[in-house]
Amino acid sequence: MNEMRYFPREKLATLIAAIKEAGYRVIGPRVEPGQGGLVYCEIAGAEDLPQGLSDEQSPGRYRLVPNGSKRYFAWANTASAIKPYVFVPRERLWSVVRKEGRLHFEPTHGQAEKTAIIGARACDLAALALQDAHFLRGKYVDTYYRARREKLLLVAVNCSHAASTCFCASTGDGPEVSGGYDILLDELDEGFIVRVGSSRGAMLMTDFPTTAATTEQIALACAQGEACRTAQTRRLPDEHLLPRLMQNLESPIWDDIAERCLACGNCTAVCPSCFCHREFDNPALNGKTTEHWRDADSCFSEDHSYLVGEVVREHTRARYRQWMTHKLATWVEQYGRTGCTGCGRCTTWCPAGIDFALEANRLLADEEGAR
Repeated sequence: MNEMRYFPREKLATLIAAIKEAGYRVIGPRVEPGQGGLVYCEIAGAEDLPQGLSDEQSPGRYRLVPNGSKRYFAWANTASAIKPYVFVPRERLWSVVRKEGRLHFEPTHGQAEKTAIIGARACDLAALALQDAHFLRGKYVDTYYRARREKLLLVAVNCSHAASTCFCASTGDGPEVSGGYDILLDELDEGFIVRVGSSRGAMLMTDFPTTAATTEQIALACAQGEACRTAQTRRLPDEHLLPRLMQNLESPIWDDIAERCLACGNCTAVCPSCFCHREFDNPALNGKTTEHWRDADSCFSEDHSYLVGEVVREHTRARYRQWMTHKLATWVEQYGRTGCTGCGRCTTWCPAGIDFALEANRLLADEEGAR
């Protein structure tokens, strides 16, 4: 199933067409109109992909620049991850209707649409596995998430380029995809090496014309993956050190971060693994019906920490500390690993340019604050 095959660049359009013919709407990286960034959104075909573009990323900065090549995936990651296609930003969960003096609860179960995502990165697939652990395992399964997840086809692409904000190599989540895909691509200058990872992927590739990948092509793919790994200069501290963050809750570094943090929630919005949400009721004016909704939320919002009549994390210091310590330390107790997959989006899209990996290293090096 992991046999390496090859097809030329012009055949990518044929592959996308085959996926569409199988009944999937196709989501891929596309330049956001008027914004200059890449986002995952619906595409008609290969002509909508960002051919000949690379990204320049640094704390608080993202730019797309021409690279003079014909490649479609010569960039590190998109502004939005694939998260919104399984954990949607807003959805109605159920309704209550008053009939004959009684309340009738009616769940909302819309038909999930078959969705294929082209260009998924290793960091995003690792984050998707964390979302699965939260929504699909254990006693209470989220049926809304499950319906979308079961209809998801993932065409992953191994990274060939790293942004300066990437640090997936230090979390063990990239730059190569290790699993969780239906089809996996390595993009070369003239075409793609392809592997299949599921029965659905195999079915799509059954009649798709490919040739055996040559030793030279495989070597080129391995070399660009290794170059992407060695290009990463940021590192998250080793996982066994991260629980020490809980011993360093009074460090003055938290105050330093809070002075810069705007509590805007950008970091949690672009994070591929964050899943905070709020639920609320929307009653009709006639008093006969009520809709119950779920919205994506952020632990940086004041309402998120409102409990029993008071806000328990009133200041930005407490909110940033809650986010980082949960993501890197207490998450391990819940899911067996950290909640960070090293994509670096939180650093790139922070308007204050706060460097997540740098601050984690600073805090763990602050022995005075740990006393």
